[in-house]
Amino acid sequence: MKYKNALFIYNGNAGKKEIDVQLQSCLHVFAKEIDHLQVFKTKGPNHAAEICEKYGGQTELVIVLGGDGTIHECVNGLAGLQKRPVLAILPGGTCNDFSRTLGIQQNLQRAAEELVLYGVEEPVDIIQTDSAFFLNFWGIGLVAETSNNIREEEKNILGRASYLLSAIRTIQNTEPKELVMNIDGKEIREKAVLAMVVNGKFIGGKQLPFSTISYNDGLVDVFIVKNTNLQLLKELNDLRKIDFETDEELKEEVLYMSGKHIKISSEHFVDVDMDGEVYTKTPSELKVLPSHIKMLRPDF
Repeated sequence: MKYKNALFIYNGNAGKKEIDVQLQSCLHVFAKEIDHLQVFKTKGPNHAAEICEKYGGQTELVIVLGGDGTIHECVNGLAGLQKRPVLAILPGGTCNDFSRTLGIQQNLQRAAEELVLYGVEEPVDIIQTDSAFFLNFWGIGLVAETSNNIREEEKNILGRASYLLSAIRTIQNTEPKELVMNIDGKEIREKAVLAMVVNGKFIGGKQLPFSTISYNDGLVDVFIVKNTNLQLLKELNDLRKIDFETDEELKEEVLYMSGKHIKISSEHFVDVDMDGEVYTKTPSELKVLPSHIKMLRPDF
C-alpha cells in the first residue's frame, strides 16, 4: 500500500471473542504494509465519529472494521473535515451493505488482502441532511418501523433474517402516509408505506433491482412504495428475481426517480432511518455532495 499513516477503528460493542477473531483475521494484513498504524476501539455511541473528526485530518487512510452503523458514524466524523483521508471499510456487521456495493469480499481476511493488494481509490458521493450525513440510504415508513421493531436477540442469532421477521411483524400495522416530496423542483404528492433515497446498491444485504444506481454520479435514486402486502414483501426479500424495468405490475406499486436536491415532509412527524440507524424525524432536506470522499475498493 502507498499509505504511510493510517487509523484502524473497530467496533468495541461486539463480544470479546468475536472481536478477537475479527482482529486476528485482518489487522495484521494492514500492519505489515503501513508504517504508522494507530488502532482505536470504540467505547460507545458516536465514538467512531469523534475519533474520525479528531484524528482524520492528520492521516492518509482510515480503516473501519464494523457494521453499517459504525461506517455511518465514521462518514459523519470525516465529512466535515477540510482535508479528508481515504476511507477503507471492512465487513464486521450484520448486513455490511456499502462494502457489498464496493465489491468487497465478505470474508474479513480476504477483504483485507484484496484491499491491500488491489485497492484503488474511488470518489464517492455522500448526502447531507438537516442533522447528519449518510452514505447508503435514507428511509421512512416500513423501513424505519422495521428497524425500530427488530429484536436484538433475533438479530444476534439470525443475522440478516431478523430483518425479514421484523418486517412481517411491522407490515401488519403499517398504513400509507401522505408524503410531499420536492425532487429538483418537481413536487410529488403520494400516499405511501415506504420511501427510500439510496446511494448504494444494497439494503439489508439484498441488492436493489435498479440498474441506474451509482454512488458517484452526483445523484441519489428515490423509490416510493404506494401499498404493500405479504406477496410484495416476499418479492422484495428476493430482489434478484425482480426486473423492475419489465415488471409492469411492480411499476404500479413503486414510483422510481432520481435527483440531487430533495425535500420530504409527511402529514405527521415520522422516524427516519439513515444507514440502519433511527435517530431523527421528518421533515428532511437532502443534498448530494458529489465525490465528497474517496474510498478503497478492490480493482482486478
